[in-house]
Amino acid sequence: MKRLALACAIGLSLTGCVLQQPTPPAGDPPPVQQQPSHPRYAPPPGVKSHWNPALGVYVVEGARDLYYRERIFYRWDGGWSWSPQAGGPWKDTDSSGIPPGLFRQYQNR
Repeated sequence: MKRLALACAIGLSLTGCVLQQPTPPAGDPPPVQQQPSHPRYAPPPGVKSHWNPALGVYVVEGARDLYYRERIFYRWDGGWSWSPQAGGPWKDTDSSGIPPGLFRQYQNR
């Protein structure tokens, strides 16, 4: 009977270990997820890009801090601006019009 109780206790303690998610080391950024496209949002016209689900936007390849979602390009240059096309003209905006995941990425900069 003691062996059965001990086996159950060990089994339960090991089960807890299996169910726990490993904790990433502090300070390491989460891995960047990429997909070629999104089922709801079309990719930007005329530029190479990939969908980043964590940001909730397409990341325009070969451009720094340039993103796209639903007819609007977003640019970060110490503040937010938007344009209907990748080359501008750019209009300043506040964070209220920026997709939430994208805004969070730059919130602490």
